[in-house]
Amino acid sequence: TSELFVARNSTFDSSEDPDSSALSTTMSIDKLLPALLECFGIILCGYIAGRANIITPTQAKGLGNFVSKFALPALLFKNMVLLDFANVIWPFLWSILIAKVSVFFLVCILTLIVASPDSRFSKAGLFSIFATQSNDFALGYPIVEALYQSTYPEYLQYIYLVAPVSLMILNPIGFAFCEVQKWKNQGNHQQSKLLIVGLVILQVLKNPIVFMVVIGIIAHFLLHQRIPVFMAEFVNGLANSFGGTALFYLGLTMVGQLRRLTRSTVVTLILLTTAKLLLMPLICKDMVDLLDNSNTSALNHSSLSNYAFLYGVFPTAPSVAIYAVYYNAELEVVTSGMVISTFLSAPIMYVSAWLLTIRWMDADLLMNSLQNVSFNISIVSLVALVWTIGVMFLSKKFKRLPHMFAVNLFLAQSLTCIGMILWKFVIREDNFIGQVLTFTLLCTSLYSTYVWPGLIALSLVVLRRFEDVKVSPGLFVIAGWGFPALVTAMLLITGEKMSDTIDSSFFYGKNQVMFLSCFVLPPSGQCENSCESSDCLLVQVEELQQVTDRQVARHVLLCLLLTVSSLANLSSCLWLIFNPVPGRLYLELQFFCAVANYGQGLVSFALFGLDKHFIILPFKRRLYRLWFGKQQEQPQVDQPEEVRMTCTQFTKYHKDQCTHDIVKKRRCGKRTMVNCFLGCELVEWLQQVGLAQDRGEAVLYGMRLQQGGILQHIKQEYDFQDSHFYYRFIK
Repeated sequence: TSELFVARNSTFDSSEDPDSSALSTTMSIDKLLPALLECFGIILCGYIAGRANIITPTQAKGLGNFVSKFALPALLFKNMVLLDFANVIWPFLWSILIAKVSVFFLVCILTLIVASPDSRFSKAGLFSIFATQSNDFALGYPIVEALYQSTYPEYLQYIYLVAPVSLMILNPIGFAFCEVQKWKNQGNHQQSKLLIVGLVILQVLKNPIVFMVVIGIIAHFLLHQRIPVFMAEFVNGLANSFGGTALFYLGLTMVGQLRRLTRSTVVTLILLTTAKLLLMPLICKDMVDLLDNSNTSALNHSSLSNYAFLYGVFPTAPSVAIYAVYYNAELEVVTSGMVISTFLSAPIMYVSAWLLTIRWMDADLLMNSLQNVSFNISIVSLVALVWTIGVMFLSKKFKRLPHMFAVNLFLAQSLTCIGMILWKFVIREDNFIGQVLTFTLLCTSLYSTYVWPGLIALSLVVLRRFEDVKVSPGLFVIAGWGFPALVTAMLLITGEKMSDTIDSSFFYGKNQVMFLSCFVLPPSGQCENSCESSDCLLVQVEELQQVTDRQVARHVLLCLLLTVSSLANLSSCLWLIFNPVPGRLYLELQFFCAVANYGQGLVSFALFGLDKHFIILPFKRRLYRLWFGKQQEQPQVDQPEEVRMTCTQFTKYHKDQCTHDIVKKRRCGKRTMVNCFLGCELVEWLQQVGLAQDRGEAVLYGMRLQQGGILQHIKQEYDFQDSHFYYRFIK
């Protein structure tokens, strides 16, 4: 779609932007990628630690308390004292304030209009906070530091000025809505409205973050911007501990959150993610452009405007999930949205910063850059898709719904990548037939990737609501491939080839943009040892469960992410149709659409390429055999002290009761029975009797029992898991 922009503005020369040649001096893009890798690398470490139960959810809460009640307040106090108000450009602060207030009340009003009456106030409060409270300190500050430390170091202090806008102004309004909902749900309305207001104000003042901001501002004037020597090292020690700890904790909080994703939350997540990552940065930039009239330097004005846009892209802070837990409302939306917005923000921030630092260059060079990005991402995506399709076929999941439709989507994504790779070569040659054939392959498959997410979502609804109804895959396949083929044929017949373009997205002119804008779719013997029988009924049940697992949450997440991609493509088309001079941000949107269109395979690989039952569990099983095969040869006294104590405690005090409560005699062969239980049943029992505080600790407890030889899998193939695998006591 970018070629209409090229046609209207044949060259991006510097005359349109007098300070464009100096834009590269306002940011240090070289340090951005290392900063992103540092931040998301630490987040990944936290996620792995939580996923592997190295740190349990209960233990993670202690780390979260340290971050929110000690490290962050100390960091805010330090920077409030040292803040240099003389260098603050106040129009920037007012611009961010207006932008946040605008988004806050827009989300709030829309939620009050469309939400159901039984929960509209709590939804309005939490969704408004979600859309406006950014992860300024843990994730935002390192990125701003990487970009502006060497060029505009004063920009760093704006993080500490802008954050109180949410903490002290907007969040209390959201809390008030949540308190109103609690008051309405009580029925007897014992609390007066004045008491609710008092509770909200008290809650805000008790927040150590808000409290230390106020104390820091007071100390700023009393101490004349200098922290006393006797307390400087103490404050610095706490403040410096915030960065890595907060990112690590963010990774911990992401574990298991996508399991909360349900069909009913998809539309809400799409709208909130759009408001946070697209609407907020655009309003921030526009408000700076409008209000920052006192800036005499066009370069400084442009730099501040770009900074406002980058600030708006910062993802939602994890503290919003804490608010959702406190009010017991919309936890699924908030936690899932926090994860999605965090990982979507990374490519948006990097591409934004990169495009804002390049010189305003010739259109052909920009189009070549766009083509190269599309070509490179297509190669990587194609490799990931070949792996993913192979996993689907080897695991035999392609025979069942909705995986059958997912395979069609993966095939369409593969053909899109192949078409893009071929387009790179045929467009350079004077071969009209080759260009038309490649264009047909590329457009049909690309349009098909827009249709299949909608068909997958429809199949999930049908399978969930009408389990007895037989879904006809043939009709879905015809719709998924036939409709895009028909649209492409109409485009070839009615469109007019543009000879001066190399981009497939506008090869047939404005008609192609119009067609593209139409695609956005919603989304009695006894087994004494391990079972040696090859036809063990319980093992067959486990294997059947693995094959019949519909992986609904993964399919829903796939549809959600691809719908966001489709919305970006729709925005690109509408922007181009209604805006005669699209500008830099449109170019950024084009690069984002290229990555989204030709990088879909990476999303598919992340969700389905590392299949739990076909890839991860067999690997863990072999690792288990390698490790515990040797462990079983060792005497019990050689086991770790923690394992021996756990096994002794369980055997002496709890095993009899546990056996009575969860162990059942199940048939495992024609003439054999086995006393066994499910892994998830033991996890729930351990929590009920108080031996574990959460499911993570229960899994660790079960693994210690297995390591100590108290229990084992019925075929000794799996370590202990919170799943529907069968286990038995052997001592």
